Amino acid sequence: MKILTAISRGIFSQPVRLHSTYVAQMRFLFELKEDDEACRSALKQGTFYLFHSLSPFLNKMGNKYSAPQITASELEMLLAKLGNEEQKKMEDSVLIGCSDSCIAEFALDLGTLDKSTVETELKGTFTELQKAFFQLDGREAPLLSRAQALLRWHETHQYCSKTGHPTQKNVAGSKRVCIPNGILYYPQMSPVVITLVSSGQHCLLARQKAFPRGMFSALAGFCDIGETLEETVRREVAEEVGLEVESLRYSGSQHWPFPNSSLMFACHAKVQSHVELNVNKLELEAAKWFRVEEVEEALSKDRIPARREDGTTPFWVPPKWAIAHQLIKEWVQECRS
Repeated sequence: MKILTAISRGIFSQPVRLHSTYVAQMRFLFELKEDDEACRSALKQGTFYLFHSLSPFLNKMGNKYSAPQITASELEMLLAKLGNEEQKKMEDSVLIGCSDSCIAEFALDLGTLDKSTVETELKGTFTELQKAFFQLDGREAPLLSRAQALLRWHETHQYCSKTGHPTQKNVAGSKRVCIPNGILYYPQMSPVVITLVSSGQHCLLARQKAFPRGMFSALAGFCDIGETLEETVRREVAEEVGLEVESLRYSGSQHWPFPNSSLMFACHAKVQSHVELNVNKLELEAAKWFRVEEVEEALSKDRIPARREDGTTPFWVPPKWAIAHQLIKEWVQECRS
């Protein structure tokens, strides 16, 4: 393989542990992004996640969703049956990852085909990602998040912003190029802060109208041009709930697909006391202080709770793979330590 040749020639200056599965995966994906012919070859042996107008193809069992993969041969048969040029359509896909054994994983949007016909053929449903997101497992959610983000970026970057000429994607979908002037475009993400505000044995959680019923989460907001992360945290907390942050610290980060692909920077912020909130109703549906005991109970729920007899839904928090969950869990552990 070209990648091994590159290593043997010393192109990569850092020592390489060839027995590392992770290193092998990253070098394999790097090759596919840089070499169109290698990626075309991988397409023929790869697996595919399908979308229709940015909605992933999912199966539902109980209250959980799963995203089935189909092989390249299965996709070719499907496209042939629906009267499409298989190879051309397959090259509309984007590379989103690979298995431990370096089988490439792609995502393909079939939005030009009849939705109900494809669903009948595959025996499943194209479902809005936001609707199903919190009911996917910890590997499929970030994979579909990456897939949707890449597919959306290609859909909205068909033309060069300088010349107006059509841009062309490479086979992997890791970039687009304006052929006349050689300008390269790479997928971008918007920086967002997500902040868990706390004061002693209470933390502040909020919800937006778009959230699933009963779910509360940490505060979140986009960075303004020219702001640091710290400035964004302080501004968002002041704007959304009328509190002034006294101290803050960084925790971690996560890609988030809504509304249009964001990189979320997770922070803890402390305020002086859990005073009455001044909730900005243009931003939030509700916000309130929760005791550590209430939050511990919410963390113990592994699924969306059923509605009560009075029609209300018990309080719950985002699932374990969401960075908001990690922020909340860290806070509880600190309170109990």
